[in-house]
Amino acid sequence: MLTAECVTPEHPDKICDRVSDAILDKCLDSDAFSRVAVETMAGHGQVVVMGEITTSTKDLDVDEIVHRICGDDVEVLINIVQQSPFIAKGVNLGGAGDQGIMVGYACDDNPAMIPREQYLARSLCQAIYAHFPFDGKTQITLDDDGEIIAIVASFQNAPWTEIVNIINEWLINEEDTTSEGIEILANPAGDWSVGGIDADTGLTGRKLVVDNYGPRIPIGGGAFSGKDPTKVDRSAAYMARRIAVDLLKEHNAREVYVYLAYAIGHEKPVMATAVIDGLEFPVEDEKYDLTPIGILFGLQLDQPRYEETAMWGHFGHGFPWDS
Repeated sequence: MLTAECVTPEHPDKICDRVSDAILDKCLDSDAFSRVAVETMAGHGQVVVMGEITTSTKDLDVDEIVHRICGDDVEVLINIVQQSPFIAKGVNLGGAGDQGIMVGYACDDNPAMIPREQYLARSLCQAIYAHFPFDGKTQITLDDDGEIIAIVASFQNAPWTEIVNIINEWLINEEDTTSEGIEILANPAGDWSVGGIDADTGLTGRKLVVDNYGPRIPIGGGAFSGKDPTKVDRSAAYMARRIAVDLLKEHNAREVYVYLAYAIGHEKPVMATAVIDGLEFPVEDEKYDLTPIGILFGLQLDQPRYEETAMWGHFGHGFPWDS
């Protein structure tokens, strides 16, 4: 059996991801070579933004970004300094901004080329969110044949009866089936009206599995949001996804894994391997520029689109690394 979950953009952790990536977008908007590593923590009336930024951007207003996403009633605490010169030294020469192991994945399960259980959890979450745009999450379990056997959905300000109605409609539209034989748990702890950062504390990067491919696919461990493209735990993860998609199509494969690993300050990866339907191959150096600067321009990562990536996961939405 397989299980995956998805959370809405109003979940506390995703709120923090959005703030961090909105700050990154603002920096890149006027300085494509901004160095940004920003973490956000939010909850119970306070938002803390901390990290390192080196940019020529003159009109960065962190308070304005926080209030746009978190509301006007929060207190904003900011502690931002410039990037460490020891890190900058290696990056300025074209090297990676950190060491890391990145995993890319693609499969033929659905148009998004992500695992079926993750695709369904996201699809259902978006369907409920369209009616109740608040804090919430979904979880879907599949049996060994890939059929849905359990659905969990918890949404703020949503009566459980209406959630069940949306689920039933979604099952017909998405899977051409009914809820017969499926365990449905809608607001299993009871209906709730206080959510988001009013109820819980959020933190940037804490929804790593949701941001990637779900719990079935391994991840390298580095978070994405709030990091500029010189941080290979973000940019190389996107590149690994692009290579996986290319190889899936080229070989008419069922699934592809791509593994990239880097050392801080070095241009080239120390490992670049693809596994196509269980068979391992080296990634071709002549076909892909795997240097940080090559990835940046090859995938158009200098463009400010990162807040959008923080909404519903980073893969399967038609971004440059998805096609």
